Amino acid sequence: MVKNISIEQAEFIKKFFKSMKDLRDFCMLIDICQDILYPEFKDRTRIDEYVIKTLAHPKSKNRYHSFEIKKKNGGMRTIHAPQPELKVVLQCINLMFQTVFTPHSAAYGFVKDASVVDNANLHCGNNYVFNIDLKDFFPSIEIGRVLNRLSFPPFNFNKENGREELGNYIAWLACENTIVERLVDGKIQKAEKRVLPQGSPLSPILTNIICERLDRRLTGLAKRFGVKYSRYADDITFSSMQNVYQEEGAFRKELGRIVSDQYFIINQDKVRLQKSGTRQEVTGITVNEFSNVTRTYVKRIRLWLSFWEKFGAEKAFNLFLNGYIKDKGHVKNLGKTSFFMENVIEGKLNYLKMVKGENNSTYLGLKERFEKLSLRNKSVDQLLDTWEKNGIDEAMSKFYADPSPRVDKVADQIALL
Repeated sequence: MVKNISIEQAEFIKKFFKSMKDLRDFCMLIDICQDILYPEFKDRTRIDEYVIKTLAHPKSKNRYHSFEIKKKNGGMRTIHAPQPELKVVLQCINLMFQTVFTPHSAAYGFVKDASVVDNANLHCGNNYVFNIDLKDFFPSIEIGRVLNRLSFPPFNFNKENGREELGNYIAWLACENTIVERLVDGKIQKAEKRVLPQGSPLSPILTNIICERLDRRLTGLAKRFGVKYSRYADDITFSSMQNVYQEEGAFRKELGRIVSDQYFIINQDKVRLQKSGTRQEVTGITVNEFSNVTRTYVKRIRLWLSFWEKFGAEKAFNLFLNGYIKDKGHVKNLGKTSFFMENVIEGKLNYLKMVKGENNSTYLGLKERFEKLSLRNKSVDQLLDTWEKNGIDEAMSKFYADPSPRVDKVADQIALL
């Protein structure tokens, strides 16, 4: 997702996007998008045609940094993180696409003003919730599919419009050579393909663009059988009061045919039929009667807060860290101070608030405990005491020496005095 932009900015991007003819125009629009995305950076590097051509080359060293993280099921997932210059270009293209393309109404992942809670709410209170997962979602989408889709509205990067080169460069920038698994003659074989990389800021919107036809056809299937349908990235959900999900039934057969026709594969290990009377989940949220988090989610927050209350921040952080790493498997930018624990707990509380509501008693109780322990709140009090006793110079010296990655909140509160 991208930041909110004004109606005027969105209209300008749409008009420029529709009228651009060549790489020079494309680079001009990238610079305009940079001004919108990064108004605070005045001395940034401008993107010209040479930069685009260099970054688009598959052998360029300035493209992606790849690494592996462990999946919860024990397998490994390859992440491709774009280098800084490419990341800026991809974020700008993402802004263009978010402006000119409207995802299908059944798509909830990577969509403005939509969330996992909205996706879950659609399926609350049904007797049957049926989930499937698309196998190797990002790397299953090869560059040929991207090129083909970009040749149609609202992009129109095709020969007839004299814009084919633009589509080529965008696809080359967006896709990366990766070792993937493909079914060949009934057997799984490894091969190098140029595919959408997981880790790119452009890949999510491109998956929604590619899946537009899939969403349309599965919506039609759902209407025929009287069920509800939604998709959150690779997580597909159907729900209904009647059971139409028999393994050899007409619904399942037609579902498999549509998914296959759209060049995706159903991950059979993640096919689930959840009946009323058991816990029904959609994208990690319980939907039996209303959207809710699992009991384990709340218990974990309570446990971390109890450690903090009983042992203090430093010891609690060590206990927290062992469990957090074990649960996640891989943590990017793992913090080295208790401020990291505070940020994680705050994020968990914000998610709890989103799911259960800001007036929920469980959320309010945990939030109150958290705020009493908050190191940032204590930092504010200490800074204000220093300011009152020893003056603003010493207070600001202490502020800039604060190791918290979120001390900007302290500055904000001081600025309001």
